[in-house]
Amino acid sequence: MVTTQDVRQVAMSLPRTTEHLIRDRVKFRVGRIVYVSLSRDETLMGFAFPKEERAALVASDPGRFLMPRPSDERYNWVCARLAGLDTAELAEIVTEAWRMVVPKRVAAAHLGT
Repeated sequence: MVTTQDVRQVAMSLPRTTEHLIRDRVKFRVGRIVYVSLSRDETLMGFAFPKEERAALVASDPGRFLMPRPSDERYNWVCARLAGLDTAELAEIVTEAWRMVVPKRVAAAHLGT
């Protein structure tokens, strides 16, 4: 099981990331774009994810992944239960969410691609 501190450690290691507390929720963003957000009770993590792929992700493991609330379905967003993730999965999820919002050249420079 991962914690909020694990999420923070991964997110803050990524270039241009800033952490914000907005309406009692911890959010990580690049500029004004949020790519990871924690629920108030810090049991769920919302993250940037392609809309066209999220139904398949949720169907593949509904115990760990869930659709965003209806008001967020218009965005590239999905949610995960932190208790169901390990640190390797967390690092991959957060990094890929960050990659969706950061300029391609920044991602390439950081990831060495």
